[in-house]
Amino acid sequence: MKLDTLAGYARGQIRGICSWQLVSSIGIHLPKMTARKRKVLMVDDDPAMLESFDVLLQSWGFDVLQAADAREAKQLVDRHDPDIVISDVVMPEISGLELLRDLKAGNPQRPVLLITARGSIDMAVEAIKQGARDFLTKPVTDFTKLKALLDDAEREIELRRKTRRLATNVETEGLFGDFVGASKPMREVFNLIEMVAGRDVSVIVTGESGTGKELVARSIHRLSSRSERPFVAVNAAAIPDTLIESEVFGHERGAFTGAVGTRPGCFEQAHGGTLFLDEIAEMPMPLQPKLLRVLADGRVRRLGGNHEFEFDVRVVVATNRNPLQAVKEGKLREDLFYRLNVFSISLPSLRERQEDVPLLAQRFVKEFNAKHRTTIEGISDEAAEELKKYPWPGNVRELRNVIERAVVLTKSDWIDNAVLPPYIRSSAPSNHKLVLDVGTTTMADAERELIIRTLERTGNNKAEAARQLGVDVKTIYNKLKAYNIES
Repeated sequence: MKLDTLAGYARGQIRGICSWQLVSSIGIHLPKMTARKRKVLMVDDDPAMLESFDVLLQSWGFDVLQAADAREAKQLVDRHDPDIVISDVVMPEISGLELLRDLKAGNPQRPVLLITARGSIDMAVEAIKQGARDFLTKPVTDFTKLKALLDDAEREIELRRKTRRLATNVETEGLFGDFVGASKPMREVFNLIEMVAGRDVSVIVTGESGTGKELVARSIHRLSSRSERPFVAVNAAAIPDTLIESEVFGHERGAFTGAVGTRPGCFEQAHGGTLFLDEIAEMPMPLQPKLLRVLADGRVRRLGGNHEFEFDVRVVVATNRNPLQAVKEGKLREDLFYRLNVFSISLPSLRERQEDVPLLAQRFVKEFNAKHRTTIEGISDEAAEELKKYPWPGNVRELRNVIERAVVLTKSDWIDNAVLPPYIRSSAPSNHKLVLDVGTTTMADAERELIIRTLERTGNNKAEAARQLGVDVKTIYNKLKAYNIES
């Protein structure tokens, strides 16, 4: 249909809602058609209204369906599944509000706009409560607002489709046990785990804090012949030096002050299964030769005891340091390193596999929806871009914390930039610079503030904060206690 014919046709047909303004909007500034037409169902008992909107919506690139009443609308919905519905409120037999309730019962996510010539505030409130996207009154003259509402609805429809594809990718391509990742570095890690799981050898797992080293150990255990036996995890950095020997080897009653009972060590607890020693480079040096001896002999003696217990344990250890560098720095005994280093797996940082960030984020949204009883659908495109740009010093653990915070804070169906921490939003001022007043700031105040800022930057990841500050993680714990800093 030629432009002048279309304008003349619209002028002659439009009643009530439209005037030459509509002709101007559709006859002079026709936008380009979209690559994929969205289906819009227009419901009204006024034929002129249907014809007018048919012209207008087609000029905006929509595929238009028409229904003269709610019954016909339901039939068209069942047959064609329109993306968006625009409906009059006052219609014979079945009102637009009743139609809205039926449509929302069948598909709560389908956008529905209501239009009426006899609108009231109470009716608008009721329409929004029932799930209408917006409520417009006749005559509709603000075509810019109508177009903006339809554009917003289209964006949400596309975002929802992306989210569904993302969830499908997580389930079909991005899952490996508890791991989520489809990037090349993670596929290589998955292959290594599968290769070593069936071989009963010790493994060293390296990688920055928060990359999932314990998940590697658990995956190896789950895929091994020991899967039905215990998996015992011990974090060498989180146990005080005075207690770690008892934790590893066990103790008899009366072996030391406070030993009021007998306690088996982690080797006995893990008998037949897998023992995971996390942060092995943080283990006190006096304990490392004793550990080496136990590993070599396959027998362990509890503190204060005389009897040696034989054990059958597969050992997996992890460190966020470069093991060879830890050996050079005197943090890890060379002979212990070579005893453990039969097979090694290096985990990439999250910034090295940024394409996995949306997959991980969507998985965490699902996890925290279940935990907090929320119904967040996913993450907006803008928020996803911010998450992908952020370097993630705390890796997957930090991302998980950020998503949980966003799920708790968001009041809509989608996580957007507003609920992301300020330090992640690129437009926010940087909070990573430490400014001190010389002459009024004490050394203790400066150290305290530096620790707090570093923990904020790492998402409260103490091991990563220790790495960035060049100290061991036990120093961080001691400083937190000394300065009375809560996590």
